[in-house]
Amino acid sequence: MSSPLPNLSDAPRPVLVGFSGGLDSTVLLHWLAQSAAQRDAGVRAVHVHHGLQPAADAWAQHCQAICTAWNIDLQVIGVDVARDSGHGLEAAARHARRDAFTSALRPGEQLALAHHRDDQAETFLLRALRGSGVDGLAAIRSEAPFATGTVWRPLLQVPRAALLAYAQSQALHWVDDPSNASDEADRNFLRLHVLPLLQQRWPQADAAFARSAALCAQAQQLLDVSDQDALRRCSLAPGVLDGTRLLRLPRERRARLLRQWVRNCGLPPLPAAGVDAIERDLLPAAHDADAQFAWQGARIRRWRSELHLLSATLALPPHWSVHWDGRAPLALPDGGQLELLGAKQLATPLQVSARRGGERIQLPGRAHSHALKDLLQQRGLPPWQRRQLPLLFDGAVLMAAGDRVIAAPLQHWLDEHHAQLRWTPGAA
Repeated sequence: MSSPLPNLSDAPRPVLVGFSGGLDSTVLLHWLAQSAAQRDAGVRAVHVHHGLQPAADAWAQHCQAICTAWNIDLQVIGVDVARDSGHGLEAAARHARRDAFTSALRPGEQLALAHHRDDQAETFLLRALRGSGVDGLAAIRSEAPFATGTVWRPLLQVPRAALLAYAQSQALHWVDDPSNASDEADRNFLRLHVLPLLQQRWPQADAAFARSAALCAQAQQLLDVSDQDALRRCSLAPGVLDGTRLLRLPRERRARLLRQWVRNCGLPPLPAAGVDAIERDLLPAAHDADAQFAWQGARIRRWRSELHLLSATLALPPHWSVHWDGRAPLALPDGGQLELLGAKQLATPLQVSARRGGERIQLPGRAHSHALKDLLQQRGLPPWQRRQLPLLFDGAVLMAAGDRVIAAPLQHWLDEHHAQLRWTPGAA
């Protein structure tokens, strides 16, 4: 009897198998362990101990017994699932698993997960019910970037019935999670009630949904190539877009590009409300406006004709102050840094502190002082970076504002010593 599972790659890579002890992951681990080539490449397993069920300890022991019998290294990772995250217990457990997998994955390994065709159909339906576009309807990928490597789902085209048949033919033993019998979770409701009803009328409904997900994935790949090209044309610097160029694109393209921009920077997905706010409030804002949209610790701000993507709102503490002689880079409270380049140290230590407002500075070649606020506006420093700007004082005299504005006496000394200041603002 031929196996219902696909053939392994001719050149397998080391794998870390997410092993819950349930039917799906037991089949995946057994299938991989039967391959001599995969054994040579490397097979390990990781079990995430959520502690959400009374039998959680017994499940971990079961997984250890299986791996011992099959001569496979198993790592058991205990996690604390946040019950008050606001995203629901299922989502919190999923995030905890992801973090555990990330910590366990070694360089060069790929994470192997046991998602199958029924999971793909359920995910497609869930995304459709939430009104997802082509990106969401692409559902689960057979291979995708994960942490520093990739996640691999070799069973994605295999129906769960085939996994059950394989397990029975191999006399495998697995554990059953009693929560799977509850229809409180949306995915379980689809699995227990909706898909069986659909399959009464359309027996291949799960295969059809999985096929639609695959077609959406193909369409998304084509769109992604075009998005990345448009993103390069609109980018001025990492995390900065040219609003004028962005407005030349169709609105639908802008929405995709904005989501891709945020995704590339590793920040939480930009919600639909964020796309609407950018279209309504940020892109048409006046040249001197400081319009912004914030979500989940991330922020997009309009400054002049640019959009800036920030992971936090940063500022130096208002009463922070230290002495600095320039011998070593000065670490700033916001994660930034101040350095003296080209000289061993300053002529005299300077006091470094945060802006408090009302400062004035005398520029080279000028007989009178200027308001620092006006100079920073003229030089185009965004408002949020002005709150991060370290000021250097010699007594009560302002000698420099980072490396953006430097007073005549300090500039003269820097020129004499072929030196310069370099300020790197914090970015996270």
